[in-house]
Amino acid sequence: MSTSFQHIMPITFDSGEEGPHLLILAGVHGDELEPVQVGLKLTTQLAGAIKIRKGTLTIVPIVNRPAYKNKSRTAEDGLDLARTFPGRKEGSKTEQIAWEISQLIRSVDFLIDMHTGGKTYEIYPLSGYVLHRDEKILEIQRTMATTFGLPVQWGTSPELNGRTISVARDAGIPAIYTEYGGGGQQNEEIVEVLYEGCLRVLVELKMIPDRKMHSPEPQYIVEDTREASGHLQIMYPSPLKGDFITHAQLGAMVKKGDLIGEVHDSKAGKGVEISAREDGLLFLIRRRPFVNKNEATAGILPITQPGTITLP
Repeated sequence: MSTSFQHIMPITFDSGEEGPHLLILAGVHGDELEPVQVGLKLTTQLAGAIKIRKGTLTIVPIVNRPAYKNKSRTAEDGLDLARTFPGRKEGSKTEQIAWEISQLIRSVDFLIDMHTGGKTYEIYPLSGYVLHRDEKILEIQRTMATTFGLPVQWGTSPELNGRTISVARDAGIPAIYTEYGGGGQQNEEIVEVLYEGCLRVLVELKMIPDRKMHSPEPQYIVEDTREASGHLQIMYPSPLKGDFITHAQLGAMVKKGDLIGEVHDSKAGKGVEISAREDGLLFLIRRRPFVNKNEATAGILPITQPGTITLP
C-alpha cells in the first residue's frame, strides 16, 4: 500500500494469501462518532485476536481528521467531504482528502463506508448502495448489504455524485454505505452492531474464519429508482428558519398527514407544521433544534410493511 498520503492514515492487514482487498472507511464527517470507534476496534482486534487469512483489509478509521479534531461535520474550509469526491490534489484541505481517498478506493476490490446522522440527524439503521447499471456489481452490493445485517436495505439513484460510492461506481467496485444513529451522543450498542456487520462481510468474502455470528435479515428492502433518491439533505425541507420541535418517533410507521414536527420562528411570531406527505417508515429525523430554511427535517421511506418494494 502506498505510504505517500499526506492527510489520511490507512491501516492495512495483508494475509500474504491471494484474495479480495476490502476497504473500510469511517469518519468522513467529523461529528459521526460510532463509525470511528468501529474502525479503531477493528484495527485493535485484527492486530490481535482476529487474523486475516485471505486477501487484504485496509481501514481508515478517521478519514476527515481536521473535522474530527474540531468535532464538526466539516474541516475549516466548510466543504462537505461527502459531496467533494473525487476531489483535487492541489485543492483545499477537504478536496485533497477526497483526492487521496479516491486513489485508495480505486486500488481495492470492495468498499464499506460507515456514517451516522452526526449532531444534526438521527437515522434508522440502514445499508445503502447505488443501483449500479452493471447487474453483476449490483448483485454483489445487494449481498454485501444483506450480509451487513441492518433492518433497512436501500438501493438508490446511481446519478448522485461527489460521494465515496460514486467513485466506486465509476471504478466498477462494489460498495455499500451504512447510516445508523446520530444526534450528538455516542451509542455503544451502535458501535457493536456496526462492528459485527463488518465482521460478517469479512466472513462472506472468506477473509476471516466463520465466527458463527447471528445474521439478521433486513426487514425492509427498498430499491428506489426515483430521481435523487438517497439524497437525505433535501428531504422534508423546512419552509422557514427557526426552531424545530419533533413530534414523531424514529422508526415509526406514519400515515399521510401525520404530524412529524413543527418549526417556530419566534422573531416573526409564526410557525408551521411538518406533516407526512406519504405513508411509510420514518427513517430520518432532525435532532438539532435550530433549522435554516430548506434544510431537511425528516425522511420517510414509502414502505408500509416488511418486505421488498421497488420505487416508483
